[in-house]
Amino acid sequence: MVGNVNPNRMELLRLKRRIQIAKRGHKLLKDKQDELVRQLFTLLKGIRELREKVEKELKIAQSKYAMAKASCDEEVLNEAFLVPSKKLHLEIEQKKLLTFSVPVFKESIEGDVLSYGFADTPPELDMAMMALDKALKSLIELAEREKTLELLSVEIERTRRRVNALEFRLIPELEETVKFITQKLSEMERSDITRLMKIKDIVREH
Repeated sequence: MVGNVNPNRMELLRLKRRIQIAKRGHKLLKDKQDELVRQLFTLLKGIRELREKVEKELKIAQSKYAMAKASCDEEVLNEAFLVPSKKLHLEIEQKKLLTFSVPVFKESIEGDVLSYGFADTPPELDMAMMALDKALKSLIELAEREKTLELLSVEIERTRRRVNALEFRLIPELEETVKFITQKLSEMERSDITRLMKIKDIVREH
């Protein structure tokens, strides 16, 4: 930037204004980055707790299903699942998080998970299905949060690059150019003063 600049006072004022704007932009982006990181850690804590809850619920469902499988014929279990009566419809909406959008999952659930006859099926199957049903909403919430986490991480990286570009490239370059112009103007001013003094000396001699 230094080599392509015209060293005059108008350019100096313009560059000083650009530095002020760049520094304000840097502060705003830095504040945004700090807030995004804060939200990231809050979200991570919530995801960790929710994942533990989901894993616990799925483990219960798996355990009860294993017990059901051990206590009756596989054919009976297969027949129990032939006609599913519970339906899930998922809509994805958007909400603003600072300056970008994150998904909001809206589920619509119809029917009953216990759609089979109880005469030939063991009670452990009922418990397994109810545990799985209980885990469903948590799974949807976990998917929503993990997608938000992914988008949040991308936005933090994008903001970090912009902060670094301002802090380590643009602002130093502008400040270096201002310093160059200031030095050039000082040299020109000294040169003008020297010329004036010489002219005065010449006038005096005549």
